[in-house]
Amino acid sequence: MEDIINDTEVQKSGIKSEIVAGLDIGTTKITAIVGKKDQYGKLEILGTGKAISNGVSRGVVANIDKTVESINIAVEQAQKESGIRIQEVYVGIAGQHIKSLQHRGEMVRDDIDEEITKSDLDKLDENMFKLVTIPGEEVIHVIPQEYTVDGEDFIHDPKGMAGVKIEANFHIITAKSAAVKNIIRCVTKAGLKPKDLILEPFASSAAVLDSDELREGVCLVDIGGGTTDIAIFLDGIIRHTAVIPFGGNVITKDIKQGIQILEKQAEMLKVKFGSAMSSSTKENVIVSIPGLRGKDPKEVSVKNLSAVIESRMKEIIDLVNYQIKTSGFFDKIMTGIVLTGGGSQLRSLPQLFSYITGKEVRIGLPNEHLGKDSKDLIKSPIYSTGVGLVQKGFEDVDWKNVIEKKVFESAQDDGEEPPISSKSKSGIGGKLKEMLENWFSDEEIN
Repeated sequence: MEDIINDTEVQKSGIKSEIVAGLDIGTTKITAIVGKKDQYGKLEILGTGKAISNGVSRGVVANIDKTVESINIAVEQAQKESGIRIQEVYVGIAGQHIKSLQHRGEMVRDDIDEEITKSDLDKLDENMFKLVTIPGEEVIHVIPQEYTVDGEDFIHDPKGMAGVKIEANFHIITAKSAAVKNIIRCVTKAGLKPKDLILEPFASSAAVLDSDELREGVCLVDIGGGTTDIAIFLDGIIRHTAVIPFGGNVITKDIKQGIQILEKQAEMLKVKFGSAMSSSTKENVIVSIPGLRGKDPKEVSVKNLSAVIESRMKEIIDLVNYQIKTSGFFDKIMTGIVLTGGGSQLRSLPQLFSYITGKEVRIGLPNEHLGKDSKDLIKSPIYSTGVGLVQKGFEDVDWKNVIEKKVFESAQDDGEEPPISSKSKSGIGGKLKEMLENWFSDEEIN
């Protein structure tokens, strides 16, 4: 079985192609996906693996051993299908502990004659990671919005400009330190090394949104088993994120309690016969549920089933609509709302979303950057986060390849032997990479 090689090898002819693996640790399922880029730059999925998630509650690890067991099952399936041994993964992080805030930062440069460089902008970003947070929480992502240079506003990329004072509005994501460490612990106990931790709405957006939506304004709603993640984009920049502590599992529990059946029966009814709008279901359609231990079968009205689902979905949609309105971008999401995740597969859900929010709504499938063959393989929105993690991994690899190529060309010009690799810092995950490096250093010391 071939090993995944994630450290880029610099050859005389250029850069070696990469293979990237993503690991989505969700509330109801754990998904492992392996992919590579084809000759057209499209993502080709080599293998997938899926396992029931027994140790995660609302995106947070609640049982280490059960989570590790599920990770192993998913990874083994992906390895068997792809023929590649997975050693390093890009891991998704989510959960109701994720919070976001807006902050404005500034710095003063020493020399106005020197043009603004990427290192100046990196220093401004790094200052945001030093913000004082609630005990037990830490900054995991810093996303610049717009810059101001010497009082000149609305600058998207100030590199190359002259100026002394640089200011910027930042969208900052925080997470509980314990939740982050527990995810890392599960991945390492499964014999894997996390290359980076990526906020799951970021990953899903990479898989399902196109460039027009990101530019003109769109709201991504990822309905998972335990939570519903919201991300609003405008001008290609993420503007607002939020996590609603309700997902598909709470609908299943409503059906279980409302109809008085087993949870696995409630999940089956929801998937096969459920609808988000009771008005779209036919009258007098009855489903028979087998009785337990010799008891008579229970008959369930599909109309009543849909009424239970609709009641809970209206609550979730109202919370999503509230987040969009309070973000200040309600009138700016010109391309509407994109639904993805396992919970988005409910029948008539786009129509109910559109009715309540007044926005255009579509289902987002993770095929935006897939090659032709992979589009036939990956058809369900349940893979959106996993595919997005692989896509985000390639963004990290591509950036690293640029650095490697510059190092290689510089060494060639100087008549030196080029190094095999050089360390790089991921733009959005740089802090998390530093945390991971510190984690492994501590593990080795201990």
